[in-house]
This record gives sequence, C-alpha cells and structure tokens, in this order.
Amino acid sequence: MKIGFVGLGNMGAPMAKNLVAAGHAVTGFDTAGVTVEGVTPAAAMEDAVSGQEVIVTMLPNGAIVRTVHEAIVAAADPETLIIDCSTIDVESARAVHALAGEKGLMSLDAPVSGGTGGAAAGTLTFMVGGSEAAFAKGRPLFELMGAKAVHCGEAGAGQAAKICNNMILGISMIGVCEAFHLADKLGLDRQAMFDVASTSSGSCWSLNTYCPAPGVGPESPADRDYKPGFAAELMLKDLDLSQTAAEKNGAATELGRHARDVYKAFVEGGGKGRDFSAILEKLSAG
Repeated sequence: MKIGFVGLGNMGAPMAKNLVAAGHAVTGFDTAGVTVEGVTPAAAMEDAVSGQEVIVTMLPNGAIVRTVHEAIVAAADPETLIIDCSTIDVESARAVHALAGEKGLMSLDAPVSGGTGGAAAGTLTFMVGGSEAAFAKGRPLFELMGAKAVHCGEAGAGQAAKICNNMILGISMIGVCEAFHLADKLGLDRQAMFDVASTSSGSCWSLNTYCPAPGVGPESPADRDYKPGFAAELMLKDLDLSQTAAEKNGAATELGRHARDVYKAFVEGGGKGRDFSAILEKLSAG
C-alpha cells in the first residue's frame, strides 16, 4: 500500500519502520523534522497525505489531532482510510470521525498498548473504533505493527477501551508498588514477595510482566534505572482522560481519581521522564 504517516515520535517512528519492512511505500511527516530509515520524508504534511491509500497519525493530544485531521481531510484522496493511533479524548475521536465522514473518507480511532518496546517489536495491541469495513481494510496494517487488534465498536470505542484499560493499569501499578514498599518495611524479601504474589491472588500484569522492583521477575524498566517504556507523564495523561470522561458521564471512579492524583504529584515532584513504575522508587525514598 501507499501509506502516509504523520507523527514520527517515539511511537510513530518504529511503527512506520515496521510498515516499510513489510514492503509498503511510506511517506512520513513530523513537525520536528524527524526522519526514519526507509520512510520517504515529506516537506509538508499535505505532501505526506496526498495520493495515499491509508494515512496513519500518532499525535500528542486531541486538540492537535483535530487540527491535523482538518488538513488531512482537505488533502486526502477519495476513499482514503485514516487511522489515528493517538490516545485522545473520546469526544475528539468522534469529531474527527465525523469530519472524515463528511468527505466520504473511512476512519478508525486505534490507540495502542505496549509502549515503545511494543512499537519497535511490532507487538502492540490496537483498540479500534469505527465501521466494520474500515476495520477490515486496516487489519492487515495492524497485524504488521502489532500482535493483536480488537474491534471495540463504532467511532470512539477504541479510545474508550484505551482509557478504561489504562485506568486499571495505573491503579494496579500503584497497588503493586505499595505492596513492595510495605514488604520492605516488614523485612520481607522482594523475591519472596514476587514468588508468592505472582502465583496467587495478587497476580496481575503490573507485577508479573512489568514488575517495578529491580532484579525481580522478567526484565522491565526497573532494571534500567526506570528509563521509560511508558513515561509517568503519559500515564498521567491517560488518567486525566479517564477522569474527564468519568465526570462527563457520571461514572464513579474513586480509585481512578486517586491514581490520577498520585501520578500528578509524582510527575510534578520530579518524576517526569521516569517510567510510571518508578512510583516504587519514590515510596522507598520516603
């Protein structure tokens, strides 16, 4: 396929590279002037999206997505499929779907889970909202950039799934970090704590796969001085999105709200640029 890719940051660059490796012709644009091996650089965004069969975007927030998609819709060819892989608010996702629909373009909101490691390895999970026809057209590309793609429903459903999933993740990571902190205070060996909890009722992804304790469990950012696979400020962004959605829809999410407040304090207190599992390091430091 001929693919335009807008947003070649820490996530977008390896995703675009995987598409190139599979033999697709990818033209890319990034406002920072980033270039990716094998991706044809475009001098302007319109050059990246004109004449393409599929356009993929990976952008920071809903306001930017809305602005960029206005330009994409104006420049894209008829019947182009637009896939937005950004993590944004549900309302913005639905707005850009409507914008695409007015011009007769297919669109998908397809945020991802898996972090920069998953983007590089091509093992991301895509949570996808949009029509069945659009999902069918996009599925081959999801299979190249990731390990799993779930069609969650109509416009905005992918974003809804993403913020609910990451609310669980933020809450569970704080719980795991607090459990290790308490174990330390009680004189319990961290390895023993892991061996028990990872095979009993405390088992969860934040413990078993992404353990926040260095030297315990599978290798994780904790073993690399908490260099982020998923930065704390990105977790804060997702938790902010979950709480905005909860407030607008009258959902009671007390633990989600508390997790948002914990990460807000962590990021503002020096945690920016650290992995979201570095909450354990903060607790251990007192």
